[in-house]
Amino acid sequence: MRHSKKIQLSLCALVLVVAAACKGNGASTPAGTAGVKVTDVTLGRSLGGDKAITDRTESFKPNDTIYASVATSGASPSATLRAKWSFEDGQLVDESTRTIAPNKNERTEFHIAKPDGWPAGKYKLEVFLNDQSAETKNFDVRGS
Repeated sequence: MRHSKKIQLSLCALVLVVAAACKGNGASTPAGTAGVKVTDVTLGRSLGGDKAITDRTESFKPNDTIYASVATSGASPSATLRAKWSFEDGQLVDESTRTIAPNKNERTEFHIAKPDGWPAGKYKLEVFLNDQSAETKNFDVRGS
């Protein structure tokens, strides 16, 4: 009887330890990425060597390459940035993903180009960090 009680107490203690350990891992953000955030998204026609926009604008010509510079702060062994570009009614223009390992303040570059020219109209860029919408930028393309 005494042996049975010790086993029961040991099992109860084990259950409590496991439950406490599981509770600590229930965060909604992936491990190691909670400290990273998007701090700025800028659009323009060209980039510098540091991936910052050098010709900032939100109004483009049909033959422009459209660049986005996404600034992040914080550190993580791995985080995912996604750029989703769309046209007026939500029509998908392009979507691309970059896996980054940020350390403090970093910039990541995205761009779209269309050699035969972008149709005039209103566009939107939505940037996601680990599948969470982080920032949206509206821009337009105007005739030559």
